[in-house]
Amino acid sequence: MIRNTLLLLFILLMFPLSSMGGDYVIGEGDGLDIAVWGVKELTFPVKVRPDGKITVPGLGDVKASGLTPTDLQAALAIRLKELVKNPIVTVTVNLITNSKVYIFGGGIKSGVFELHQRSTLLQLLCTIGEVKAADLKRAYLLRGGKKVKENFHSLFISGDTSEDLLLESGDSLFIPLLLDKSVYVLGAVNAPKAIEYRDGMRVMEAILESGGFTKFADQNGVMIRRKDDKDGETLEIKAKKLLKDGDLTQNVVLKAGDYIVVKESLF
Repeated sequence: MIRNTLLLLFILLMFPLSSMGGDYVIGEGDGLDIAVWGVKELTFPVKVRPDGKITVPGLGDVKASGLTPTDLQAALAIRLKELVKNPIVTVTVNLITNSKVYIFGGGIKSGVFELHQRSTLLQLLCTIGEVKAADLKRAYLLRGGKKVKENFHSLFISGDTSEDLLLESGDSLFIPLLLDKSVYVLGAVNAPKAIEYRDGMRVMEAILESGGFTKFADQNGVMIRRKDDKDGETLEIKAKKLLKDGDLTQNVVLKAGDYIVVKESLF
């Protein structure tokens, strides 16, 4: 009994349960290393077939897909008692082909991201390249058909890593196209125009890029017309309070698609 316990401890130290940890779920195409302590004929590499099974000498076909390495170890240990007295079994994942995350939507190039190791949403976003055309605020992560995370803007643009989460095999990321990439400045400004939206752009920044107020402008008559999803809203801006009194609350952060309208003064 003591001898078997010592052997088991030795095996656990020498052979990791899995390259992805004990909770990794084996899938079709994965490569496994099967080892039975002291039995050379039962120590071999094997690939999980498309039917989810592996072939073990003396046992034939054994289901592997859908099990963790720890679960498969336990199942093999029970079956191998027919061939080996007190079998000590280890299962190690040496090749992972089953863990994939699917990326789609018009904002980025669609594709498949393979999880060769534990990866987070932020790590994946850092690998997909340019996201300038992506609407990260309308992006979401699907898991099991349900949205488990919406709006990647705070995470990827603002650097709020508390918004990060660990990806799982089968996750799907929807990242749509940013439909309107501009803000529009109209009315009593010297050069009305469409300006390419930049993250963090504020209303006075856009007005200055449009040549500033004309001499007829009502600086307290600035409106931002915004459409969020189905509902629109109008924000009133009193720029004179900002320019003369330093009221920074008037310098509102813009969103892509905003229309800034500067009214003319009646006097």
